[in-house]
This record gives sequence, structure tokens and C-alpha cells, in this order.
Amino acid sequence: MRKAWHNRPFAIRKLEQLVRLVRESHEQPIMGTSRPVELVQRDELGVTFIGHSSFLLQVDGRKILVDPVFSKRLVVLRRQRKPGLRVEELPPIDLILLTHAHMDHLDMSSLRRVIRATRKLTGGTPEVVVPKGVEDLVERLGFAKIHGLKWWDTTDVTGLKVTMTPCKHWGARLFRDTHRGYGGYVVEGGGQRVYHSGDTAYFDGFSEIGARLKPEVALLPIGAYFPDAYRSVHTSPEEAVRGFVDLGAKRMVPMHYGTFRLGREPMHEPLERLEAEAARLGIRGRVKILEEGETMHLCPAAGIP
Repeated sequence: MRKAWHNRPFAIRKLEQLVRLVRESHEQPIMGTSRPVELVQRDELGVTFIGHSSFLLQVDGRKILVDPVFSKRLVVLRRQRKPGLRVEELPPIDLILLTHAHMDHLDMSSLRRVIRATRKLTGGTPEVVVPKGVEDLVERLGFAKIHGLKWWDTTDVTGLKVTMTPCKHWGARLFRDTHRGYGGYVVEGGGQRVYHSGDTAYFDGFSEIGARLKPEVALLPIGAYFPDAYRSVHTSPEEAVRGFVDLGAKRMVPMHYGTFRLGREPMHEPLERLEAEAARLGIRGRVKILEEGETMHLCPAAGIP
């Protein structure tokens, strides 16, 4: 008689899950299209969704990439939607922020491509901010400078104030390198403040981040929450909205959905649940769902329309 699923060895269960995800990731053609880069005015905050957890941020005139992943595959797992921007069409990048070492956030191939593209345009390369313990993974890629931060550390980089924030996740690149840090970031410059949470489960730290750093825009994850055990490290859509409310931010942009098959929920479900929860709470107008390559323009000086 076949053993019950929960009685099977952990390694066997994880391998079977991976094989299933890889098979499913190749069943459908890659959807979506890339768009031209849309630049904003210096007094505007620009937020461009590239896909998954990857964003181009424009803060006080600086160009920032967060967790840039442009690759078609993560080892064997294939993306489901094209990145919203093309590397060769990016403006010169001033700064890259990496939230943790997982391969769907720290993609070596994408980082090399971005570095080469900026060097070609300016002769220089971006600086990079990483959690403590991740520096060795990027030290040979050619960054102009590497900044390693712990939770609540703040540094001035390219004229911007960058603070690493806590989260509820983990940071190992492989299996045993659990010394690696992980977290999110609040970036501030020119009166503009934007928060990228990184991967996280719901935790009471959202309230503290909001109270201490007062981000106006929050980029929050809504996918890979099923089976329920995944919610120990990922927020459900409802929990992401709860985190947004705790933060006290003015706008929420969802992320970490639709690009890679990481959870068992249907690919269309996270956005549907997000919209339903925002409508239930009467805050649908404060949640902005961006298509890949779409840019949100905000003017903090005018109170963010």
C-alpha cells in the first residue's frame, strides 16, 4: 500500500514537488509582452513592475533595480510571463537592491547583463546593497561598490537613504548556508519613500516599519501561499492587505505572483483574492495592480494623487 504523503521522506516530497512544478512551468507558452522604459520627472516617484518581485524604481532622479530577474529560466523552472522591460533598453542603473539570495531574487545572469548594459552606456557600473552574508555572491560581478546591511541599518548610496527592514522569511542560497541575511528596503530621496518588503510572511513588523520609516508606497508579495504551510514564509493576498494597512502607506503595488509557479494556488487566484479583500475593506482605490512594464507616476509633494 502506498505510503501517505505526509509519511514520505522530506527529501522525496520536495523532489516530487520540484519535478511537478518544472513540468507545469513548461506546459504553456510564455505570455505577456515587454514595453519601452517610461521615465518620470525628478519630482515624481516612478514604480515600474518588471515581473515577479523585480522593479525599476525612479527615486529623486536615480534609477534603481530591485531583485532584477530577466532570465527565461531559474535553472530548470521556466517563467510564465515575459519581463516587462528589456535589459538592453534600460537607462543607466545607479543602484541595485537585493533582498535575499534565493534564485528567484538574486539571478546572476541578470545581474551580469545589467552591469554590462550600464557600463556600455556610462563607462561605470551600479552600486549594490545586499543583506549581510550575501556579499560574497556578488563580489566578482563588477559592481562599483557593495554595501552589506543588517535589519534597521541605514546607508547613504548614490544620494539616497537606504534602510534594510525586517521580514519573516529565510535567506539561504542553497541548503546549509543559513548565515545569509534577508530583508526588505525603504528607499528615500527628495521627499519620496518607497518600501519593497522582499519575501515575507505576515508579521507584526509591518507596523514598526510604518511607524519608523513612513513609506508612501508599499510593494508587497501576494503569491506562493498554498499549501498553507507556505504561509510561514509568504503572505496570502489577505495578509498582504493587512500588512499594507499596518504600514499606513498610501499606495500598495502587489508582487510575487504570476511569473513563476512557486505555490500550488491557481496562477490567476492571487489578484482575484487581493481585489476582493481590498474591496471588502473599502481601499480598492489605494491598491494599484501594474501590468509587466507598466509605470506608476506619483508626486509625493502633491500628496500622491
